[in-house]
Amino acid sequence: MTAATTDRLVLREWTGVPADLARIYDIYSRDEVMRWLGGGAGRLTEPEQAAERLTTWRERHAGHAGRYGLWAIEVRETGAVAGSVLLKPLPGADGHTPTEDIEVGWHLHPDSWGHGYATEAARAVLAREFATGTRQVYAVVTPGNDRSMAVCRRLGMTYVGRRTDWYGGTEVETFVLTAATSAGSTPAPTR
Repeated sequence: MTAATTDRLVLREWTGVPADLARIYDIYSRDEVMRWLGGGAGRLTEPEQAAERLTTWRERHAGHAGRYGLWAIEVRETGAVAGSVLLKPLPGADGHTPTEDIEVGWHLHPDSWGHGYATEAARAVLAREFATGTRQVYAVVTPGNDRSMAVCRRLGMTYVGRRTDWYGGTEVETFVLTAATSAGSTPAPTR
């Protein structure tokens, strides 16, 4: 399933084909990526774990009918997967139970940093989500992750400080984008 497309990107479901599983492992086994995702908890250590991670993602988002998920960011020109973009309800104080607050996020392989893919992919899923009537979407960033905070600013998100409302009370840098704010800064994705 394709979640959205842009001029340069196709945002699609991750699949169980060997190339996707290899890329999942390559992204989620890297310290330079995982240090910003739960402090490295959940880092893959064996290639076989990629299939398990894919199953977990599918199960987590199965009941959302494609509205929420974690999708591969495929570069149209090359067919290479740059990373993942996500849109989902933020987990609350227990770290698991979904809240009514929606999160946008991105996890890119270092070989895809600096090309604008995270910003472009996030704009596409944000436009799609705001079209459903959602009024605001958050991005939560591990303190010190300057690259992700820069993406939030490029998206036109407003910094609202460090908060501990989600992910079991973990302190995160929090940004928000409202539908009204995004109307002028978030182009609609192409389909």
